[in-house]
Amino acid sequence: MKLAERMNRLGTETAFHVLVKARALEAQGRSVIHLELGEPDFPTPDNIVQAGVRALRDGKTKYTPSAGIPELREAIVAHVNATRGTSFTADQVVVTPGAKPIMFFTMLALVEPGDEVLYPSPGFPIYESMINYCGGKAVPYILREANDFRFDPDEFRALANARTKLIILNSPQNPTGGVLEQSDLQVVAETALKYDSAILTDEVYWRILYDGTFSSLLSMPELHSRTILLDGFSKAYSMTGWRLGWGVMPADLADQITRLQTNANSCVAGVAQYAGLEALKGPQDSVGKMVAAFKERRDTIVEGLNNIPGLTCLKPRGAFYAFPNSTGTGWDSRRLAEYLLNDAGVACLSGTAFGDAGEGYLRFSYANSLENIKEALRRIRAAIEKIQD
Repeated sequence: MKLAERMNRLGTETAFHVLVKARALEAQGRSVIHLELGEPDFPTPDNIVQAGVRALRDGKTKYTPSAGIPELREAIVAHVNATRGTSFTADQVVVTPGAKPIMFFTMLALVEPGDEVLYPSPGFPIYESMINYCGGKAVPYILREANDFRFDPDEFRALANARTKLIILNSPQNPTGGVLEQSDLQVVAETALKYDSAILTDEVYWRILYDGTFSSLLSMPELHSRTILLDGFSKAYSMTGWRLGWGVMPADLADQITRLQTNANSCVAGVAQYAGLEALKGPQDSVGKMVAAFKERRDTIVEGLNNIPGLTCLKPRGAFYAFPNSTGTGWDSRRLAEYLLNDAGVACLSGTAFGDAGEGYLRFSYANSLENIKEALRRIRAAIEKIQD
């Protein structure tokens, strides 16, 4: 069967390929510590699970409106308005199966062949994949360790032009754990207004913040008419398998995103939506407990990585990823990541899984127990000392 040419432009997520390799090693009896997937290891809070169970028992198993059930859209907009100081309305909300469709549908709706899209690098690989698939020109702006994995304002401004249709932000950021400051957002705002660009702000990790305060692009009312907020339930509520995300955007764009959803998957499972309703309206203490646990793990893994010869690691301010510089080992990122999996039984990702700017780095997800993180550090140290002998 001959595939359409556009399939050659579609990328993937390396984390899932590494998971397959790690599972194969485990099937052979090997012990593997999983630090590759960006998935909270905590269970979905029980009140949310019970809401899903009730929805099943109450027969909430039919089609729902494509944009989401009205109760959830109202809860989402109330949540966004309360946390970002905005005044959006429910007709600006689209509920999707996970947050990725907001990325995909936004680009399908806005990006014409040849349009330029600015995106962070190293960054979530699906940004570049979707830009290329839609026929856009992917223009990376580099996040450098020397700048705490924030962009250089002058470099950012120089990349933008009249062809810049969309700017993508991600803060707190995957894979670096970096967080943008208000001054960074001001540069984005000035650039978007100058070139009449839309902005997709991916804030899915915003509640997983350890130091300082979170700055949202939506703090600037003048940007509301050109901004799409991406958020969801997977990270804050440990609901990855429920596949539930949302976007908030201008109402006319929400209508078009809803049309894309109708064509792609009709609607999100009603059971997941009622669970999400409970997540937003129910107790929030589970989020705080999870973030506190992540902070302890962050401190442990960063200290441990910095004590391993050949590695240095900044302390991430948000998300749950450590992104150590591995150039001191003398090995390229991909070779080192494969070595750690096969020799040490530690599954991690090469920095190049997040773009060429990730060369010289590894990504470790510390969404695992302290016990496993400490054992992983022991194994990493032993493996790297072996190649330095």
